[in-house]
Amino acid sequence: MSEPGDGSGLEPGTNAVSQLDRVKQEYTAAAREILRRSMQGVARTKLTPDMLSIAGLALCVAGAVLVGFEERNEYLFFWVGGVLFVAGSIADILDGALARAAGKGTVFGAFLDSTFDRLGEAAMLTAIGLVFMRDSNEIALVATFLAVIGSLLVSYTRAKAEMLGLRGDVGFGSRLERVVIVAVALGIAPWGWLQWPIYLLALMAWLTVVQRMLFVRRQLRELAEPA
Repeated sequence: MSEPGDGSGLEPGTNAVSQLDRVKQEYTAAAREILRRSMQGVARTKLTPDMLSIAGLALCVAGAVLVGFEERNEYLFFWVGGVLFVAGSIADILDGALARAAGKGTVFGAFLDSTFDRLGEAAMLTAIGLVFMRDSNEIALVATFLAVIGSLLVSYTRAKAEMLGLRGDVGFGSRLERVVIVAVALGIAPWGWLQWPIYLLALMAWLTVVQRMLFVRRQLRELAEPA
């Protein structure tokens, strides 16, 4: 929806954002349905969503530890660390699908899942920052700090918007996209290209934060408009 009374001349950009948001909503809904169906068999076992959350965090932290020791063998430690990070992130995604498929979800489980997601991602970015610090790459190190802060704010802005009864899930800097970028970064790291995906990650995270802030403001203005 546009803001006819805004007078800011942002309607074309707003329409573009709405179209991109619609695309994201469609593929997110399709992915969730596929995951829910894939977990129906697992739902009959004793495996719980909390177990998957803990396993996911453990895998991400293990991957971060390996990346932190990459100077011993760049190919082995970057790639194995990346595989563990991706596996842990997939487990973090599957716990929600298991909760929906088995009806085992709890409020505390959802809280635990969100917290562990942030911890796993922050652990890996901390390890990547350590690599940049050893290489004396200060620009990339600052970009890693910005990526960590931006990633946390992406989650915070959505949570805060939903507390206000609004939508805050727009933007292409959400968890799935960030995992893909970090995985690519670790895959190409042995060739000295680690910093470029991190630059992209920081930029995408902060653009998503700004986009969500503007989206919340637009929703509040629409609610304040007279019927």
